[in-house]
Amino acid sequence: MSKQDLSVTAKLINGGVAGLVGVTCVFPIDLAKTRLQNQHGKDIYKGMIDCLMKTARAEGFLGMYRGAAVNLTLVTPEKAIKLAANDFFRQLLMEDGMQRNLKMEMLAGCGAGICQVVVTCPMEMLKIQLQDAGRLAVHRQGAASAPSSSRSYTMGSASTHKRPSATLIAWELLRTQGLAGLYRGLGATLLRDIPFSVIYFPLFANLNKLGFNESTGKASFAHSFMSGCVAGSIAAVTVTPLDVLKTRIQTLKKGLGEDSYSGITDCARKLWIQEGPSALMKGAGCRALVIAPLFGIAQGVYFIGIGERILKCFE
Repeated sequence: MSKQDLSVTAKLINGGVAGLVGVTCVFPIDLAKTRLQNQHGKDIYKGMIDCLMKTARAEGFLGMYRGAAVNLTLVTPEKAIKLAANDFFRQLLMEDGMQRNLKMEMLAGCGAGICQVVVTCPMEMLKIQLQDAGRLAVHRQGAASAPSSSRSYTMGSASTHKRPSATLIAWELLRTQGLAGLYRGLGATLLRDIPFSVIYFPLFANLNKLGFNESTGKASFAHSFMSGCVAGSIAAVTVTPLDVLKTRIQTLKKGLGEDSYSGITDCARKLWIQEGPSALMKGAGCRALVIAPLFGIAQGVYFIGIGERILKCFE
């Protein structure tokens, strides 16, 4: 295996390990974000803590990890693609990938955002259905007394009364809508992920450079971790309105009285008119709390070089 192949493999391992650790740590907060973004007003959850407490009481500890299996399965290729693609484009656009060139750094981040959406869109499509199922059950029980209103999430008559599962949802979408069903909200996902990457990667690179150690050739773990946290938080909060639109569009099942959306413009218009401009920032705090450690861990692992150490064991 060539040195370049080893480098790419190590990057993929680093991205995968970072993704698995990060998702496991912050998934309950991500679940709260999805439920807060989907509810109209404050009829069920008053905030992140209230959402997590009610979820734990109603669905148990494991209820806070609904949809985690999808993320844990797909986060390795998603994070690996994102981190490796950014490095690839930096090397391609900036010769050695080290000199500071903000425009090229932003362009590299844009390329990484486009590449990752191949995995991100279907992953989040399935995850959102599982995360929101508990909110729908509570909403329908409180809004109507008919027996059918308390049914769990279903994707057809054959699946009535079945507990939501990613496999069932994916199969029904593929059967009824084809591959396009799994890529519902692709435009909204691109609108969120491209600006996020354009902001995150250059900001992280410049923050991380402040802690560069000439003797080791890289920043310390603590500095890389904090740089990832700060850059991730800023980028996450900045694109929250786009994340809210994406979540609403990708949610297949709606509560009683909740709107369906024909596209990004329709969703933004209805949200603005019916819930006010503040609705576009729903879950901003949760999103920052999810992304900060997620990317802090990712960059920490990436710069420690866990992948390189693993590969050395097989040499």
